[in-house]
Amino acid sequence: MLISSYFDAISEKIAEIRAGESDNIAHVAEVCAHSIEAGGVIHMHDTGHMLNSEMVGRAGGLVVITPFTFGLNVSNANSFREKTASQPNVTPEIVALALKKSNIRPGDVLFIGSVSGKSEQVVELALQAKAMGVTTVAITAMAYSPKLESQHPSGKRLYEAADIVLDNHAPYGDAMLAVKGLDVDICPASGIAAACILWAVCAGIVENLIANGIVPTVFRSVNAPGGPEDVKARHERYREKGY
Repeated sequence: MLISSYFDAISEKIAEIRAGESDNIAHVAEVCAHSIEAGGVIHMHDTGHMLNSEMVGRAGGLVVITPFTFGLNVSNANSFREKTASQPNVTPEIVALALKKSNIRPGDVLFIGSVSGKSEQVVELALQAKAMGVTTVAITAMAYSPKLESQHPSGKRLYEAADIVLDNHAPYGDAMLAVKGLDVDICPASGIAAACILWAVCAGIVENLIANGIVPTVFRSVNAPGGPEDVKARHERYREKGY
């Protein structure tokens, strides 16, 4: 059955991540903990998958983890005047403005999730954030990204632009299961793999902070009795202490 095949495949993937990434995850957790101790913030930027919602505001999650999203939407279609290749590239300016208007500061940590890691925006974000003194952590697929051509003028992919790389161990093309009768595989690995990696990082951050005498602010479920009031109190605690 395909259902059983999926569970086998994702279980094997998680075991593979544990074997291959545990040391790297521990290192990232330590970097994050040091940042938080110094008043830093952990930011999460993901390109259309689930990390911005998975890691933010969750019961059992750290209040310090903050989403970072940005974009520029221009609606000006005209069938006679099409967009041409000669139009200026404004990605560096958009990224610079987004960082300027954000709450990201030197000493913070910025996670950037992109399975392919080839888009101009994620590479530019990693380069500019790194230049301003932010530690950048790529979450990408190392079986996939090196085989793709970068869309950034530098020719770099995300894993080449970030300070630290966490490999989500997704296969080339991301999907894990071949299905007879289909011309394309199904069930991508990257979403669950990245979530698994980041919750492991979260566990490591908590372990490091407590070992250093710092009790981080962690959310309880908003749906439990008294949940909304408890969540509000935890936000206030975080504002007061910064961790």
